[in-house]
Amino acid sequence: MRSVLALLQFCTSLPLGRPVEFEQFARRSYLYPLAGYVIGGIAAGIVYWIGSPAVGAAVALAMVLVLSGCNHFDGLLDLGDGLMAHGSREKRVAAMTDRTTGAGAVAAGVVVTLIAFAGLLDAANLPAAILTAEVCAKVAMSYLTTLGVPFREGIHSYLHGFARPWFLVPATLLALPLFLLPLPRMSIALALVAAAGIAAVMMLLARHLFGGINGDVVGAANEITRAGVLLLLALL
Repeated sequence: MRSVLALLQFCTSLPLGRPVEFEQFARRSYLYPLAGYVIGGIAAGIVYWIGSPAVGAAVALAMVLVLSGCNHFDGLLDLGDGLMAHGSREKRVAAMTDRTTGAGAVAAGVVVTLIAFAGLLDAANLPAAILTAEVCAKVAMSYLTTLGVPFREGIHSYLHGFARPWFLVPATLLALPLFLLPLPRMSIALALVAAAGIAAVMMLLARHLFGGINGDVVGAANEITRAGVLLLLALL
């Protein structure tokens, strides 16, 4: 339970009392999907009572961003600057890790948010869709934490140092309760495949452009996976 509490203190902005030592979560980063159930579950519970699809989609996205403290969204913005930078790998890393916000960051934030909103707007079951997308996003984060070789010291390198290849198994198993949701089982299965696919693409892209993974890439994967899963669920 201390590991779960440390996870929620890291991934959410919920007032959870006295901070727990971060190592409690670092040793069990396969627990990431549990944060998805908490964040997505709260958002789903709120939008369940909203009749308007457009308002519900907007509120759902706002809730998952607020509940996560926008930490992962910040990673998406940083990644956008890194992707848009021209020149050497060092210049891309510098653009991604500096404190300024450029056009690439704005473009990444707008595009991913628009895709997520469009997916939610056309979702057959909005509460189930936002919960599924949030859990899948955390599965992708767990995969990247386990497999993504870091290119610099930081939070990701610290978590990766404790991760073991077998973490992939419990991280995946923790997503299986999603099959109990009122969505087609094939849709849930494809959503999990999409989460793994996005994590793989993010890892390959980051290795090519930056020489490895850092916390910004992992955070961006959360936002991109959520949007990708929501779009997939809307199209199925």
